[in-house]
Amino acid sequence: MISARLPDLDALDVEALKAMVIAHHSELLEQQQSNSPQIEHLKLVIEKYRRMIFGSKSEKLAGQLEQLEFRLEELETAQAATEVAQQRSARTTTKSRSRASRKPLPEDLPREVITHLPAHTCCPGCGGALRQFGEDVSEQLERIPATYKVIRHVRPKFACAGCEQVVEAPAPARPIEHGLPGPGLLAHVLVSKFGDHLPLYRQSEIYAREGVDLGRSTLAGWVGAAQ
Repeated sequence: MISARLPDLDALDVEALKAMVIAHHSELLEQQQSNSPQIEHLKLVIEKYRRMIFGSKSEKLAGQLEQLEFRLEELETAQAATEVAQQRSARTTTKSRSRASRKPLPEDLPREVITHLPAHTCCPGCGGALRQFGEDVSEQLERIPATYKVIRHVRPKFACAGCEQVVEAPAPARPIEHGLPGPGLLAHVLVSKFGDHLPLYRQSEIYAREGVDLGRSTLAGWVGAAQ
């Protein structure tokens, strides 16, 4: 996105570095704000086109609608990429713009449970015995050919009998931090979009036919975060 060559950071003092970070943050914020009105406008136009072609077989209107859908997903993807870059540059935990609540994964999808045990079999602090008192459970949607599965990561919690220190395995890495897609599913979305030139709204329709509800905005967020 930003192609300018970085200056010699070693030659800059603290104030100059602060000024650079603030300027970069402001630029990203302006990019994000400039995309929002376009996104909302395109959504209104697309909805109008959908009403116009309902029950109609006009190829011209259908083609125009397809172009608008493609433009909308490009803006949503760019906005998601800007938000991720802004969070990384500011090193902040502030939440990004509100999105629609995540729908639960279908219960009929097969579940594969992977249990991550800590590397230590005894308390790393005092050497005392460990006892399990709970566990952290998270789910990740993954794709395999012609079907889907939910990988459930389970990390049992252990407490030292001597000093009550809590021990558990570290959370497994994800392609997108706190994101839902597994590496295989994310790779499929990216290859379909950039390699097969399949727009995200068409991918969303394909996933829906296969029994998984993944909206265009959700896919755009994944693509933006992966850039």
